[in-house]
Amino acid sequence: MNTEVTRFLDEQNHPLRAEIERLREIIISSVSGLSENIKWNGPNYSFEGADRISMKIQPPKQIQIIFHRGAKKQDQPKEKLIQTNTKLLTWKENDRAIATFKSAADIQEYEPDLRAVVAAWIGTS
Repeated sequence: MNTEVTRFLDEQNHPLRAEIERLREIIISSVSGLSENIKWNGPNYSFEGADRISMKIQPPKQIQIIFHRGAKKQDQPKEKLIQTNTKLLTWKENDRAIATFKSAADIQEYEPDLRAVVAAWIGTS
């Protein structure tokens, strides 16, 4: 995990800091080759130089993991980028989905699904 991201989070005094750390660990350990940085005021994950996963930590009542294809709008695929039966994701478009966590219990319940989604999402790069 990136020490710059850790320092940024240290300054935030976030009430869900332990949950953020657990999500960081899950994401970074799910796929080899992910790099972590700060973008859009939260942890961000790139693969081969392309932003693919961002963590939204504000407002401090929940944490959202946004699965995307970068900042630039792209043509929409006809189908969702990944096929999954998990209830973890809310799809905003066929190339953008959000996972929301409000507690450590949410993370524990959906950890296997989150790991699978991260791996599948990066596999579409």
